[in-house]
Amino acid sequence: GATLQFFSDRQYRNPMVVRVAGYGYQKGFGGHFHNDNAVAALRDIPGIVVASPARPDDAAAMMHTCAAAARTAGAVCVYLEPIALYHTRDLYEDGDEQWLAAYPDPVKRAENHVPIGSARTYGDGTDLTIVTFGNGVRMSLRVARRLEKAHIAVRVVDMRWLAPLPVHDILREANATGRVLVVDETRTSGGVSEGVVAALVDDGFTGPLARVTSDDSFIPLGDAALEVLLSEDTIEAAAVKLVSR
Repeated sequence: GATLQFFSDRQYRNPMVVRVAGYGYQKGFGGHFHNDNAVAALRDIPGIVVASPARPDDAAAMMHTCAAAARTAGAVCVYLEPIALYHTRDLYEDGDEQWLAAYPDPVKRAENHVPIGSARTYGDGTDLTIVTFGNGVRMSLRVARRLEKAHIAVRVVDMRWLAPLPVHDILREANATGRVLVVDETRTSGGVSEGVVAALVDDGFTGPLARVTSDDSFIPLGDAALEVLLSEDTIEAAAVKLVSR
């Protein structure tokens, strides 16, 4: 569908928005598709838009963006939803409800528009930039709170779009601190972080740069999943190591 306009010299198009419940960390599911973290095949399709909202307010706004792109430009958008965050209400502590958000006012839809390929930054820390997406956003924000107590000031960049990558926004936030940790819940090989690191290098970023990912593995059932999936402890350890360089 995403290649129809190209091969028909734009005589035909196949606009659509495909919602996919994905990524890991959802308890009670295992094996492929129900609880998986493979997105490389999607990012390899020319012309496709891959949206990956993490928070509920972005989820609504980005869905509107995808629908508008399909309607006006015939775009094919894949909308990846972190299934593990469907019922999440809290961010730092039980009962804080800081992961909730009101549905955007339809009258102010233009103001809440999320352009394709634009990231969202949390905080203005000057010690480290964490670039992430999906479940990594919540984990990274929680880690940033812990690092703050250790006097390490972090800004967290939610890419929001995996294709096209928000390269301009990533580079701006990377240069703001001079250090970048890419937090990628997908696999080490073929994961999203490979493209992010390559984009930073291609655009001349020369500061300390590292990435943390999940293992090159299927996601097993039950607690065994935690042996291969990225964790907050892994993120924190990598952040401390990077800042010490």
